[in-house]
Amino acid sequence: MQIYADRLPTAVRQIVTDLVVVIWVYLWIRAALWLHDLVSRLAGPGRTLQDAGTGLADNLADVGGRVGRVPLVGDELTSPFEQAAGAARSVAEAGQEQQELVGDLALALTATMLIVPIGLVIFGWLPLRLRWIRRASAARRLRTAPAGQDLLALRALATRPIGSLAALGTDVAEGWRRGDPQVTAALAALELRSLGLRPPS
Repeated sequence: MQIYADRLPTAVRQIVTDLVVVIWVYLWIRAALWLHDLVSRLAGPGRTLQDAGTGLADNLADVGGRVGRVPLVGDELTSPFEQAAGAARSVAEAGQEQQELVGDLALALTATMLIVPIGLVIFGWLPLRLRWIRRASAARRLRTAPAGQDLLALRALATRPIGSLAALGTDVAEGWRRGDPQVTAALAALELRSLGLRPPS
């Protein structure tokens, strides 16, 4: 598999582009994680509320249990403590719900922040990079195959700009039809150069 070009200018451009993409993804992930941490801090009051409500409910339940052991009036005195403990548990549940809401918000904002930059990489850069790898790998196999020069020459005739073909001579198509080895080699080299590959030595 041909990952990078043989020719230095194309290889350098590919390596620099790949590094830029990696840095781009890394920076966006770091920014998304920073945003997630920033939003997650909003859950602090919810944790405080939950802890305070839970602690208060436990204390009230404990006091109510002790008051309930008082002879004759214990059952009547327990009821207000149980109601207060229930209210404290409601406060704790509200704090927990706030934390869950903040967690969902942090996750949604993080995902939203990453959709566009990661989408550009996956649907923009990556298909072009994979397409070049497939084409360059196939061309590398063809340049040493017996009939590979002819196929590369035909590809050059079909896809290379008119100016590039004209630079090889005005009768380049005729030379290829005649099977002129020099013309075929020149066309194949033109196609290989367009991919950043060297012609066979």
